[in-house]
Amino acid sequence: MWPVLVSTLGLLILVVLALATGRFAVPLSDVIEILGARLLGLPARTDPAMQTVILQIRLPRVLAALVVGASLAAAGATYQGLFRNPLVSPDILGVSAGASLGAVLGIFLSLPVGAIQGLAFAGGLTAVAAVYAVGAAVRGQDPVLTLVLAGVAIGAVLGSAIALLKILADPYNQLPAITYWLLGSLASVNLGDVGAILPAIGLGLGPLVLLRWRMNLMGLGEEEARALGVETRILRPVLIAAATLVTAASVSVTGVIGWIGLLVPHVARLLVGPDFRRLLPASLVLGAGYLLAVDLVARTIAPIEVPLGILTALIGAPFFLWLLASGRRGWA
Repeated sequence: MWPVLVSTLGLLILVVLALATGRFAVPLSDVIEILGARLLGLPARTDPAMQTVILQIRLPRVLAALVVGASLAAAGATYQGLFRNPLVSPDILGVSAGASLGAVLGIFLSLPVGAIQGLAFAGGLTAVAAVYAVGAAVRGQDPVLTLVLAGVAIGAVLGSAIALLKILADPYNQLPAITYWLLGSLASVNLGDVGAILPAIGLGLGPLVLLRWRMNLMGLGEEEARALGVETRILRPVLIAAATLVTAASVSVTGVIGWIGLLVPHVARLLVGPDFRRLLPASLVLGAGYLLAVDLVARTIAPIEVPLGILTALIGAPFFLWLLASGRRGWA
């Protein structure tokens, strides 16, 4: 488990660096003092402006990056194991498309931020429920393949609805907001948003952690898993629902951030192997660190903040191609 321990230590260092770095630079010693004073309930002796920057602006972004990055990576590792496909990501069952449609509809109707996030969360869950309903209605076919194909089809329909709303939206106010949301960002996240998604993410990660040892059996295939005593007809929906829940909760707050659920599990698999008992903790740590690092780059690389979806694609796609070209270790 030394890769996970090293990654955890690197993550802690990255957290402190992210809190200290930005347009308003804060010395590392002041960051540590402010955090220590807050944890101990003591008054900090540092500049009040620095305390505001750390506690009210950067800390919510850091916490959101950690939670969302870890959740998307864990969901990606689960989907890849369940569907026995290294190219599967949390988007495969339409959760991101459903959440996007819900958020776009909320922006189109000029609803408040809380309502937009609620619609995004409900849209993601509804999309996956529809995919699973279609999969259950199709008899006599491979259940895994049916779910994937149903997810692709329903995702296409939802994408068409999003495109229609973009055409109908006000090009001066609504359309820029829709476009920015679809590219993903942590700029407007606050502690209330993080607190609002924590129960759903905790409820989703719980089954993944408790049942992680059974994921190794699910990767053997339907017949083999049943022969070993795993009730796949019950376990698969539970794991899919858990992974969908954490994905929908994450996307509802940050917008669509791609490539994390696809790329990070591959890196974790190279470090700790395909055993899901080690793969899940490694994916959680690496996913949190990856999104935190990308967010740090997004808010410092240019005079204006770069949407996270752009950076994750620019970084993730070439790195993923390198993994495909150089990887020799089996994913399953």
